[in-house]
Amino acid sequence: MESSNSPAPYLVEQDSRWTAVDKFQFPHLNPPSRPYHEAIEHAFTNSIAKGLDDISVAPSQGKYLSVQCQILDAKNVLEVGTLGAYSTIWMASSSPDVKVVTLEIDPKIAEIAEENIKFAGLEDRIEVIVGAAVDVFPKLLGDIQQGRRENFDFSFIDADKKNALIYFDWCVKMTRKKGVVYIDNMVRKGLLADAELAKTDPDVRGIRTATEGVGKDARVNAVILQTVGEKNYDGFLLAIVK
Repeated sequence: MESSNSPAPYLVEQDSRWTAVDKFQFPHLNPPSRPYHEAIEHAFTNSIAKGLDDISVAPSQGKYLSVQCQILDAKNVLEVGTLGAYSTIWMASSSPDVKVVTLEIDPKIAEIAEENIKFAGLEDRIEVIVGAAVDVFPKLLGDIQQGRRENFDFSFIDADKKNALIYFDWCVKMTRKKGVVYIDNMVRKGLLADAELAKTDPDVRGIRTATEGVGKDARVNAVILQTVGEKNYDGFLLAIVK
């Protein structure tokens, strides 16, 4: 996340069945014996202790991001919205060969993320860049074009939704052919379908604009999947670059 604002209450929907499934499956599929288990737990608890809101990805989604990186054999990952580096550490733990570039607009939040990264011992795999994503993107693209960086294999967007389509466009430019661009929080408890609310809610308008824009983008093939779990009913957009 680029922002630490708490989600509005109307965005939260929970169900005891969803929570029960996550509480059962996650400890079996990600036991404490797995590498970086302690580091990932610390990233969450330390972030909350330092005053960040509980808006990072759910544990199972973090594991999914790590698995997605492994499926792609990702060596270069871009994250838009660091928050406390919880998802960052999940992705950086996917391989000893992966490098994650993560963008955070708030310097104070970036300091907390750096603490968590240091605790995990992943400073060599993670580069935190402080600044607004729209200001950082041109330099990253320039580095790629000049051969100073490789194209990204996987780009994960978990930032403000008003600019989701702008972030997506830049990420597609910097992601390799057959690479993946992922936008989180694209369903928002079903509000994606609420055209009336989009007139007054900039986040809902943003995810609808992103959905429509991605659908018209000939550079990608994309799908939105709805998800439920211990945190919420939401979903994500997954696009493969042609």
